[in-house]
Amino acid sequence: MPGILPSRAPARKSRRFDSLEQEAFLHLWRTYDRLRIEEDQLFETVDLTPQQYNALRLLRGKHPEGLQTLVLAKRLVSRAPDITRLLDKLEKRTLIRRDRPAQNRRIVEIRITDAGLKLLQSLDEAVRRCHARQLGHVPQSRLRQLIALLEEARRPHESPETSWAETS
Repeated sequence: MPGILPSRAPARKSRRFDSLEQEAFLHLWRTYDRLRIEEDQLFETVDLTPQQYNALRLLRGKHPEGLQTLVLAKRLVSRAPDITRLLDKLEKRTLIRRDRPAQNRRIVEIRITDAGLKLLQSLDEAVRRCHARQLGHVPQSRLRQLIALLEEARRPHESPETSWAETS
């Protein structure tokens, strides 16, 4: 109706946090949740979890050699409390194989198979596009800053020998 002002949207209630650290942590968590949606949709198309994909990527990086189970578990981006179950699922799909060296039967070496290599190769471009959708809008200089800040935040919580970013 003429002469009536449009109503204003209600003022957004300000969020309250217990501390700046809590606010930063919750922003990290929320961001991870939103970015992971893209990744989950991609990996669902090939019946993989992001953690299984990460394990396959690490094994491809060592191919044709393999990695011992515990070394692989330490290099994963996120902890895998049940690495055996994760590997069982990949082995069942013939994406990896387990070998026990004759000189030490207690060690289990994990190797990616040709089927695993082929699956990763089929995903490479889709993963690049996924990452571009997730973070392509952020200028590269800001991404470098973000990486440095995240490394700084994580440093006191990582074991000194961890170098997953260099080996993944």
